[in-house]
Amino acid sequence: MHPETRDAIAAVDRATSAADLVGAVRALAARRDPEAIGPLMAALGYNNPGAAVAAVEGLVQLGEVAVQPMLDRLDGYNYTARSWALRALSQIGDPRALEILLAAAETDFAPSVRRAAVKGLGFLRWERLDRSAAIAGQARALGVLEQCLGDVEWVVRYGAIVALENLAATEGAEQPALRDRALEHLQRLAESDPERALKLRSRLALERLA
Repeated sequence: MHPETRDAIAAVDRATSAADLVGAVRALAARRDPEAIGPLMAALGYNNPGAAVAAVEGLVQLGEVAVQPMLDRLDGYNYTARSWALRALSQIGDPRALEILLAAAETDFAPSVRRAAVKGLGFLRWERLDRSAAIAGQARALGVLEQCLGDVEWVVRYGAIVALENLAATEGAEQPALRDRALEHLQRLAESDPERALKLRSRLALERLA
């Protein structure tokens, strides 16, 4: 491990206030060192939103190299840490996260986790898969997003709308039926969802896709 990375990790451990912790995590994230992945993942569960945001930014900057370690370390007990981790995975967009995102969107008890997962399903980089795998993955993602449009939490439904829009706009898989199904759902939500914010977001999605 590089000495400066070791010192940055030690500074996180030594932090004695919320502000110190945020600064230390930011400094560690700025190292862009794969050796920092574990400590950055740990910072997601410190009950410090500023530190979590800094850790997410650091993990996203590391990109693909962070994906498998993140999947291996995903916290099954701390739902806040899990939510932040899924946000990072969603921003990276690596399709290796597909199974985790599908499972979290369908079954996680925490609305924040489900929201992060459903949004991530719309932003995976399908071009990194071969065509048949991309088609199969998009079909599974659409099925789960359709399910999540009925979630009791409006923030989860909002995330599903954002994901549907992006999934419908995805190029390369050549699936007209997928786009048509997404448009049908968005039209229905724009007309009849009880939440005004969701109606407006659906209309925006339809305008962008027109």
